[in-house]
Amino acid sequence: MAKVKGDGTKAKPWQLKTAPGTSSFEAYRDDEAAALVVQVGKTQLRYQLRCIEDLHAMLTKHGDWMPLGAADEQKDAAAGTVEAWAARRAIR
Repeated sequence: MAKVKGDGTKAKPWQLKTAPGTSSFEAYRDDEAAALVVQVGKTQLRYQLRCIEDLHAMLTKHGDWMPLGAADEQKDAAAGTVEAWAARRAIR
């Protein structure tokens, strides 16, 4: 497993790559807003901070594995993927 750069704060966000490894993005915890902030280019997504624990519980229930998903921003995520599960929990 590759080491993640950054410490997950706004000043030093995690430096991450998409599943195919073709694009980079940043993420950090915003404890004041109780959000996980994901910055992909000019697009910013916010998820309820508890999503990390919720994802762990959901994956455990599904047998610890399910497809990640990698839909284009303008397309709906494929059903049954982590991406589709997360999209339903995004803060709009």
